[in-house]
Amino acid sequence: MNDQSVKDRLAEDVKTAMRARDQRRVSAIRMLRAAITTMEMSRTDRKDPKYGQPVLETDILAVIQKEIAQKRETIHFAQVGNRTELLEKEQLELDVMQEYLPQQLTREEIRAAVDEIITEVGPQFRAVMPVASQRLKGKADGRMVNEVVKEATS
Repeated sequence: MNDQSVKDRLAEDVKTAMRARDQRRVSAIRMLRAAITTMEMSRTDRKDPKYGQPVLETDILAVIQKEIAQKRETIHFAQVGNRTELLEKEQLELDVMQEYLPQQLTREEIRAAVDEIITEVGPQFRAVMPVASQRLKGKADGRMVNEVVKEATS
């Protein structure tokens, strides 16, 4: 990913997609932008635990990851319900959304990081998992990190 912020990339890409008349892409990007705007607005609410804190790039990536998780859940239910038209639409939107996440670590890279953490804190799952999830947050899928930690600590 270049030095352009994710928000700037989304703004540029929605314009490009609109010019290309790619409605699916426009829809997916607008969903992400709306979720980011909602998160930014929540920071102005005094009841929000992160009230008044600046919005960081990591916060934006967390919003994108949340949206991707929701898409995956929708795809799962579309498969269970045998809704092929919805499945295709959601899968295309998921693919667009994933373009805005940084390159995810491979299983081998996660295993190497987990092995390093095990040498620091010991081979207990309860000690390794919190450290691994903190260090690999945004860099790897949480479920895959959990699986690798289980394998490494068992």
